[in-house]
Amino acid sequence: MLYVNYYSCLICPLFSDFNALCAFLSSQGLNGSESDIYMRFMKSHKCYDIVPTSSKLVVFDTTLQVKKAFFALVANGVRAAPLWETKKQSFVGMLTITDFINILHRYYKSPMVQIYELEEHKIETWRELYLQETFKPLVNISPDASIFDAVYSLIKNKIHRLPVIDPVSGNALYILTHKRILKFLQLFVSFMPKPAFMKQTLEELGIGTYSNIAFIHPDTPIIKALSIFVERRVSALPVVDESGKVVDIYSKFDVINLAAEKTYNNLDISVTQALMHRSQYFEGVMKCNRLETLETIVDRIVKAEVHRLVVVDENACIVGIVSLSDILQALVLTPAGIDALHC
Repeated sequence: MLYVNYYSCLICPLFSDFNALCAFLSSQGLNGSESDIYMRFMKSHKCYDIVPTSSKLVVFDTTLQVKKAFFALVANGVRAAPLWETKKQSFVGMLTITDFINILHRYYKSPMVQIYELEEHKIETWRELYLQETFKPLVNISPDASIFDAVYSLIKNKIHRLPVIDPVSGNALYILTHKRILKFLQLFVSFMPKPAFMKQTLEELGIGTYSNIAFIHPDTPIIKALSIFVERRVSALPVVDESGKVVDIYSKFDVINLAAEKTYNNLDISVTQALMHRSQYFEGVMKCNRLETLETIVDRIVKAEVHRLVVVDENACIVGIVSLSDILQALVLTPAGIDALHC
């Protein structure tokens, strides 16, 4: 079964409540020299505060066919859905685009062979087959937990979606993401004292990944790109030409177009061919360089509503990646003395 729940007027977010911000600032007695102001801000607000007054949440029963579930993700314009197991009367996990990629990678043979498992398997069957050795309990958070705790949980568990579940009713209220949290913080940033590190460059702060970058070429077959997603556990692959210049980007979200177009039975086509079927308008690869300040980077990534920026040199050649996770680590966890490697 598929459930689409609309939560309206359940929660009163602080997106427009600047009185709360004023109360926070006065209670902290903060000034411009405080480097941990964003960390304190996150600790003083609950996950409850960040949930919109009205939102759509898609929930899948584990008896639903895998294929129907992925078509439902496309139809509802969402990237993930909590999984409900009727026998246990509880949420047991999440179905994400990563699962779709894992199924294609695991079972694809050739354009001549139908992917029976995608056509016939139920979600519970897929979980039993794929997760029997790697099973981990669902990572979730209470609406009363702090946003700081949410950031810590996302980065520590290396996940991109964190369900907010009411511990009393057991209802799933919302799915928190890095993007939502950073956007929430950005709305209040101009009203807070600015830490000195916001004026430092990516190079000075050491933010981002600059070695062993995973990338692909325009003629890379989709099945090869999926293998890299699985093996390297990255969420996007810059598309680089023979000179090293970044010409496009292929993200996990782009893979869902294979379900939308029902073309997942031919994964031998090139990335360039696949990207011709993008379902939404694409503005191009969002880039930056290592000499730009963190303030500039945060502003750009929030306005562009992307999950990462590709770091390039003066010749537009790829040198690194800066993700939302990297940015939240720098803004919130590092000032709290929490190292990303030891989260």
